[in-house]
Amino acid sequence: MSDFEKIVRGNLVDADRVQHDGWLGIRDGRIVARGHGTPPSAGESVDARGCWVLPGIVDGQVHAGSQADQEGLGHASRAAAAGGITVMVDMPYDASGPVSHRARLDEKIAETERDCHVDVALYGTIDAEHGLDAIAGLIEGGVCAFKFSTFEAAPGRFPRIEEDDLLAAFTRIAPAGLACGVHNQMQELTRKNVQRLMAANDVGWDAFHRAHTPLIENLATALIYEIGAQSGARAHAVHVSTSRGFEIFKTYRNAGHAVSIETCVQYLMLNHEEHTAKFGALTKHYPPIRPKAEVDQLWTHIAAGNCTFVSSDHVSWGLERKRDPNVFKNASGGPGLETLLPAFWTGCETRGISPTVVAQLLARNPARHFLLDDRKGSLREGADADIVVLKPETYRFDPSRSLCAVQWSSFEGMEMTARVMATFCRGTQVFDEGGTTPTITHNPGYGKFLRPKAQSAAPSNQDRM
Repeated sequence: MSDFEKIVRGNLVDADRVQHDGWLGIRDGRIVARGHGTPPSAGESVDARGCWVLPGIVDGQVHAGSQADQEGLGHASRAAAAGGITVMVDMPYDASGPVSHRARLDEKIAETERDCHVDVALYGTIDAEHGLDAIAGLIEGGVCAFKFSTFEAAPGRFPRIEEDDLLAAFTRIAPAGLACGVHNQMQELTRKNVQRLMAANDVGWDAFHRAHTPLIENLATALIYEIGAQSGARAHAVHVSTSRGFEIFKTYRNAGHAVSIETCVQYLMLNHEEHTAKFGALTKHYPPIRPKAEVDQLWTHIAAGNCTFVSSDHVSWGLERKRDPNVFKNASGGPGLETLLPAFWTGCETRGISPTVVAQLLARNPARHFLLDDRKGSLREGADADIVVLKPETYRFDPSRSLCAVQWSSFEGMEMTARVMATFCRGTQVFDEGGTTPTITHNPGYGKFLRPKAQSAAPSNQDRM
């Protein structure tokens, strides 16, 4: 009789070490043993020697439902599996209505368990219709965090929450120990700048960057952390693109407040002078893609351990939402589930940053942040057997091979140094790169909805790095 149902063999990359020629023993969807050298017998063996074997990626910022009839959780989970992502944490701002009350949350849980190939955790939010009193039901229903915005990106779907309401929401959420993530953008300054540029017909590819100054982002980042300090809640800035934002974060962290910070892979791998000049509105994100000098500064914070985690901020806008000659009329965001891991790995490798940092910022830390680390984010014994096999290989990213709902990318043509070869979710293979044809290898409905682990009290600084 075999010792294990499955053995995966390769160079194991944990958040704290790399174990060359290691192996993982899997039984009943969990890692039950690990070792070095020749493994014991198993019913099935995955020989990935010469490849990197990492914990399944936890993407902490996914927008699968922003555009009606475009993607949805199920289709997004296909791209996630192809990108080595075994947990999608989906944002609450769906075209069908925000996840601002228990009934809407329950609908989304049902969608997850009907359509998804990988596991899913969900954000909740608040809106004017359901108000603060809906927070308790969302917590009871199993959201892993809350998302708010200091800017109204879309009326109704993505509203601005004013500062006094933010404080009230943070205060109600604090006892549950869940993070309060906030889109960090000052609304009045943004609109003033945009109106000025549009009045001058200054609406070309570089105008969005000039309209959205670092001050607009940095002031909002400080506001978020100060509301966290006042309320005692875990305050989280969801997409920081400036070095100054990281310095503000460090000030609050060093003072002992429960704060965390996230950047997105596009702010680390794209720059204004090269990529926005080439791709125009395809690289339109909020915050904007910054100049190369700022990008280089962000990497110093990655290397210094100042970042909680890195995400994709994935959204599959159709190209019809990205081709208006007036940059301000195009949607912000783009597809990113399949580029998060290979792009971040490439960036770290290019800068001599250890592979362990990839496991920290794409797996362990986001699992901790969303209170999923009792089963996700590591290769330890007892954890879910969420595993990605990454092959050292130089190639240029081709979005025409994507399993996403759209086949365009602002990473098109970027040279990557590692390719996702296989993805396992709870021990079951859900993706096979397959050489010529990337393939989803398991049926929809395999994915599970993930509730956060219970907390006895709100942590003082849960996202320690």
